[in-house]
Amino acid sequence: MSAVTRRTRTGPWDRFVASDPGLLRLMAGLRTVGSIALTLVVLALIGTDVTHMVAGAMTAMVSTFAIKEKEVRGQAVTLALSLPVAITAISLGALLHDQVVAGDVFFIALIFGAVYSRRFGDRGTTLGLIGFQVYFVSLFVGATTSALPSLYLSLAVAFACSAVVRFAVVPETPGRDLGRLRVAFRARLAQLVATQTELLDATPEQLEKVLGELRRGTARLHETALMIQGRLEEGTPDAATAALVQRRVADAEIAAERLGVLLLNARSAERADTLTLHLPHAPVPATGTRIRAEDDATVTLRRDLGALHLLVGRPVADDRGTALAHVRNRLLGYRDEDNLPRASMAVQDVFRGIGEAARAVLGLRIALDGPQDESDDSPATTRSREEFDAEDIAIAGAEEAAETDEDDRTGLRRPTTRAAFQVAVGSTLAIIGGEFLSTQRWYWAVLTCWVVFLNTASTGEILVKGYRRLLGTVLGVVAGVALAGLVGNHTWVAFALVLVFIFAMFFTAPLSYALMSFFVTAMLGLLYTLLNTYSLSVLWLRIEETALGAACGIIAAVLVLPVHTDRRTDELLNTVLTRLADVVSASVEQLSGGPAADLLDKARDLDTALDDLRASIQPLTHPITPLRGRRRTARYLVALLETCAYHARSLAATAELVPYSKNIAADPRLERAGLRIAHNIEVIAGYVEDDKATGEVESGASIASMLDAEGSGAPRSGTVTYRVLRHLQRLDEGVVGLARPLDVPVEGRGRSASRAPRV
Repeated sequence: MSAVTRRTRTGPWDRFVASDPGLLRLMAGLRTVGSIALTLVVLALIGTDVTHMVAGAMTAMVSTFAIKEKEVRGQAVTLALSLPVAITAISLGALLHDQVVAGDVFFIALIFGAVYSRRFGDRGTTLGLIGFQVYFVSLFVGATTSALPSLYLSLAVAFACSAVVRFAVVPETPGRDLGRLRVAFRARLAQLVATQTELLDATPEQLEKVLGELRRGTARLHETALMIQGRLEEGTPDAATAALVQRRVADAEIAAERLGVLLLNARSAERADTLTLHLPHAPVPATGTRIRAEDDATVTLRRDLGALHLLVGRPVADDRGTALAHVRNRLLGYRDEDNLPRASMAVQDVFRGIGEAARAVLGLRIALDGPQDESDDSPATTRSREEFDAEDIAIAGAEEAAETDEDDRTGLRRPTTRAAFQVAVGSTLAIIGGEFLSTQRWYWAVLTCWVVFLNTASTGEILVKGYRRLLGTVLGVVAGVALAGLVGNHTWVAFALVLVFIFAMFFTAPLSYALMSFFVTAMLGLLYTLLNTYSLSVLWLRIEETALGAACGIIAAVLVLPVHTDRRTDELLNTVLTRLADVVSASVEQLSGGPAADLLDKARDLDTALDDLRASIQPLTHPITPLRGRRRTARYLVALLETCAYHARSLAATAELVPYSKNIAADPRLERAGLRIAHNIEVIAGYVEDDKATGEVESGASIASMLDAEGSGAPRSGTVTYRVLRHLQRLDEGVVGLARPLDVPVEGRGRSASRAPRV
């Protein structure tokens, strides 16, 4: 079957769903555009002038996107509290319209308060953001005291329309979001299986391209799993259901990633390294002879990968007849050694991987869609269902232990306090510089300074964000010039295009900050046209003010309580290593016969910490960075950590089966194998925290040989013990591999003569 045919089977809608997990970007765009459109219609019907329609539209946009709370009740309370905050902000903006010094001082105080309020959670963040943005609206439309009654009406209409769209037209509830994320997870899982099938048939010339798609598909599936994890608590009726869905999603993710590794290994001339799936631009493994296109085993493998794709993508409502049950039974049968086709050990491992993936898909269907028809079950399928029942009982009876990571930093060390001072200083510089550029449009510099500090935590992140905003602004000005000439005096055409750009802005925001800035600037060109203040000089001034605001933000970040990128990444790296040690130690302890622990939560904490690290190193991996050596080091290090995290997740998933599985027994010998890994992680974390730390990373005999030395013999391929040892071995290799880029001494090797580039 050709790659084109396989992609067609996935379907355009499935591909779109997979590209926008949970349709969150689509819903955010529709919700914002709907609020603005409804506001414009209502204001037009009551005869509001264009200036106040623009103010209402901008307020509707802010009141929609600023609210981030998940619970509907919390959203309603925050929206109700936001209206008096908005009225106060626009009133002060109008009262201080002619008071230059007093207005500037108040604006700086408002900016400080808006950033500082983030420490009070989602509601504090929302109220601070709305206060700042509505004050900015008053500056944009030139609010005066005589216009306040009309502006109050515009704001009230905007908030009312925002509430109608949010709670009635395009509702945002955790349950709905979680349901759409489940659909997205299945779609991305189906895409990944389709790509894995392409990997089986790819020619040596196609292998690099397919391998790149496999890396992206694996990363996207992991991203969706994390998004589901973030919404489970609010989107499920009870903790037991949340734990069950979490378990099934983790099983499916791990099984799919493992299948990709096994396929890559079967395609390679020698055993492929798991790192290949996580390191961008890693060398393509040499093609081996273990898979031949016309072998009976290869034909069967191709057929069963297609069957797995069908099993993943078929909705439960379409499960009619016995055909799908027959396919499911056949795939689950590969979990038994007697049902494996005659082939090399590497190819047989792939069939085992298909069996485990089919089991994970069955568990996912039961968890998400309820009980299934069992009339056509084979013994292998019945056994899988019994395993799920035992796991469900254990999950339902487990005691819940909630852990809260409190930020013990106080005073100027608290991130919100530091950011508030930085933004206040940067905004002061932006106001002073902006006044020199324009006494009427100076606020654009302040807005840019404010924006570059949002969702950033280090000087490098602010530098990259400022660069992206400036790039998007320059391109947006070019588009704004062209559009303003085309629109002319057609008011409603301009409003329609504004809505299109706002939708595009929200839809592309998580993907590209430069693209979002492009749509914002193009939209502003149209708004200036509506306000009859458009000119080429105004848009050129927009570029100058944006560059000034970005520069002021960077200066403030460097000079005021700076958080250097290397310090930030070292802190996050230490967190990742700590989380990795927690997962590995707890998993090995449970696999050795220790007490049960909530391993999947620990694994998700590791994933979250790794995502934070990945975001923090973007300044080091950005194409414009001049530090090429550090960029390579950062990419390699994160790829190693992702590989370690994959094996840690797999260990955690296996260990959680031990207390109630009939097929997986604890092995006390594994405790010794875990000690070396835990020691090595501790040594590396010590050197990351303090360059003068002591200790060496231990290396030597393989994990399997350590157990074999006790006289019990090596485990047989395909057994659970064999799989556990393989994950431990890869973990051991990965952790030792971390020592080199971090310049941590390894037993028998010491440290390098010259300091390696730090991340």
